[in-house]
Amino acid sequence: MKLAILSRAPQAYSTQRLRAAAQQRGHDVRVLNTLRFSIDLTGSEPDLQYRGRPLSDYDAVLPRIGNSITYFGTAVVRQFEQMDVYTPNTANGITNARDKLRANQILSRHNIGMPATAFVRNRADVRPAIELVGGAPVVIKLLEGTQGIGVILAPEVKVAEAIIETLHSTKQNVLIQRFIAESRGRDIRALVVGDRVVAAMRRVASGDEFRSNVHRGGTVEPVELSPEYEQSAVRSAQIMGLKVAGVDMLEGNEGPLVMEVNSSPGLQGIETATKLDVAGAIIDYIGGQVAFPEIDVRQRLTVSTGYGVAELLVHGAADLVGKTLGESGLWERDITVLTLHRGTNVIPNPRRGVVLEAEDRMLCFGKLEEMRSMVPERRRRRAKVRRLPKQPIPETS
Repeated sequence: MKLAILSRAPQAYSTQRLRAAAQQRGHDVRVLNTLRFSIDLTGSEPDLQYRGRPLSDYDAVLPRIGNSITYFGTAVVRQFEQMDVYTPNTANGITNARDKLRANQILSRHNIGMPATAFVRNRADVRPAIELVGGAPVVIKLLEGTQGIGVILAPEVKVAEAIIETLHSTKQNVLIQRFIAESRGRDIRALVVGDRVVAAMRRVASGDEFRSNVHRGGTVEPVELSPEYEQSAVRSAQIMGLKVAGVDMLEGNEGPLVMEVNSSPGLQGIETATKLDVAGAIIDYIGGQVAFPEIDVRQRLTVSTGYGVAELLVHGAADLVGKTLGESGLWERDITVLTLHRGTNVIPNPRRGVVLEAEDRMLCFGKLEEMRSMVPERRRRRAKVRRLPKQPIPETS
């Protein structure tokens, strides 16, 4: 396998370990500076130039895209994808994970446990948003902060309002998030490769610091994850569109709470803590995927006129409830069920004997008109009613 590692830091621990792991396995590996690419759209096929010359053929590319070059870096990764070069982390996946708000929006519809979060811009909406997530203390996060930078714990509502107002005045967008007191000063980092967690560690903050990042002086220790934590980490990475990811989770009283999905996780802390060859696991996974890569269904399955991919929800009042897939009549209507989502469980390639339940969600491929005819009238969402503390009525003279 000929592998390109996209990195602007060839001497960094993670880049060196990935390069060494690939070489130890007999692969031809190059570390390429992401900013030295030119995207070539002049010919009949998509192409790339590197340092002013045509890029040679590669079997796979492993992106290590930093925050400061997200837009250009993902454009380069996207071009590799158009050239049918395998990448474990797609440009879309990197973009989704890099924006904390976008990541939370995507994860929130898939039954992934997360701290209560709100996003507002108008000053008048800040206090209601703080109450919405559970009141002070609250955590305030910059949307694109890394390594604990831009994460602030506000102990009181007035302090939170002042901090948010100041950040808004500097054109910064922030998230308002519930403070998980039971997990103060510690979190879990799970390193996901493919469909499994290959290593996990607990990060513990130093002293009174509530952020557990190693860059903030935190310490690390290996940890054995329960199936619940492993499933949450793997599903979060997959939902984001990432096959290599670091998933950060808080240890809530009711289970794992996903904080962030990192598309370029550092390897030094987790390899040091666990003594595991995480870099080797990543290279082995990429090598196994090169010969039989997954495809982007959005580009490939929608090219047939009249056919496409859609999600069908089995409502409680629908005729499908209680029937097996074989009895549902879907195959007769030229509709194939690719996966069935039931709560937090995913059933791939479900068999005809699977009995459908209310609120099941089926990811289907087939005739769009047939699937469109099965969608019931859109149900109106009921507004959430929340009782906010009564504000004192100002005295008038």
